[in-house]
Amino acid sequence: MIRSEVLKEIAPILRDHLVVCNIGIPSQELHAIDDQPTNFYMLGTMGLASSIGLGLALVQKKPVIVIDGDGSVLTNLGTLPTIGNNVADNYILMIIDNGSYGSTGDQPTYTGKRTDLAGMARAAGCENVVEVQDVDTGKALTEALESGKQTVMVVKCDSGNAKNPVITMDPVTIRDRFMGAVKA
Repeated sequence: MIRSEVLKEIAPILRDHLVVCNIGIPSQELHAIDDQPTNFYMLGTMGLASSIGLGLALVQKKPVIVIDGDGSVLTNLGTLPTIGNNVADNYILMIIDNGSYGSTGDQPTYTGKRTDLAGMARAAGCENVVEVQDVDTGKALTEALESGKQTVMVVKCDSGNAKNPVITMDPVTIRDRFMGAVKA
């Protein structure tokens, strides 16, 4: 499975929760699959979805699911110790690890070599780290939500992008719509 197929599979699970989605193509894919006001689409801040999602989880009680990528997490490794040391049991970080920088041309990341993001998350203090194959993502996400514990999921999938149009909403509209969903 490629990332868009994983997103299509979990879209019904995501629908009832606050979702912060990684920049570029992942946001375009989620927007095309199931646009919701509860989805916050990152449009230009690589590496910050996990940090923004953690901040959101720390200040309110609704479950927050962050869809991030291996490349983005690698650009902001400081997020893992921050997550590990600031536990929010309503927070799930789902790192979709396709071994590539999907939004910039599928250049390989180091997770396709010797770098182990699950091991790095554990070493950073994250206590509940789950490694999942793409086909098991829905089940693992449901279990993480039901556990009521902060969870870092590393979802291994194939590299590749679905072709989708760019998101035509401007960042202010995305923000305002999402903040309305947070307050509801």
